[in-house]
Amino acid sequence: MTLPRALSPLALLRPDAAPRAPAGMPGMPPALARDRAGASDEALIAWAAAGDRLAFGALAGRHLPRLYGLAYRITGSAAEAEDVAQEALLRAWQKAAQFDPERARFATWLHRIASNLAIDHCRRRGSAAPLPLAEHWPDPAAGPEEALQARQRRARLERALAELPARQRAALALAHDQGLSGAEAAAVLATSERAVEGLLHRARRFLAGRLRGDGA
Repeated sequence: MTLPRALSPLALLRPDAAPRAPAGMPGMPPALARDRAGASDEALIAWAAAGDRLAFGALAGRHLPRLYGLAYRITGSAAEAEDVAQEALLRAWQKAAQFDPERARFATWLHRIASNLAIDHCRRRGSAAPLPLAEHWPDPAAGPEEALQARQRRARLERALAELPARQRAALALAHDQGLSGAEAAAVLATSERAVEGLLHRARRFLAGRLRGDGA
């Protein structure tokens, strides 16, 4: 999936939305001595909480493609996915001082923000998502007939995915696209592993039924 060029990590950080935290924290290296490229997510968000825009820019650059992919899978809309990814990062920047590494990994915290925003977009829209799997590469070894059949199968899957509830699409995106474990997906969705398993089971059963019904 290609990331829109309009999504620029540092461009998201409005000066008036900077986190309000002390400029220095115990044990924090001086700004000029910070290895932002090699630092952990948790170190970067701590520096960002102290007002380090470059630290948050490095953090946003790491996570922006996955945030966009998650939002795109849930909403099915490139425009909405772009809005969600930008808003999620802006909120993370504003709430950087509230992040608690004792309670969650930064990636889990950030994905929770993005998934909640994406689900809210779907609920406000009140209709099925557009086709979320439109981008794909054709098989160069396939003949014209095989390529046509592959496109038709993919279109059926896209239509079926668009009918799923937003939380089921979110569970699929976290488990399959993002490769999260059941525990990680549960943390993002603020639910239990068993509930995530239920979401995935219902989604897969629905998709299988839809594809069988279409003769796929």
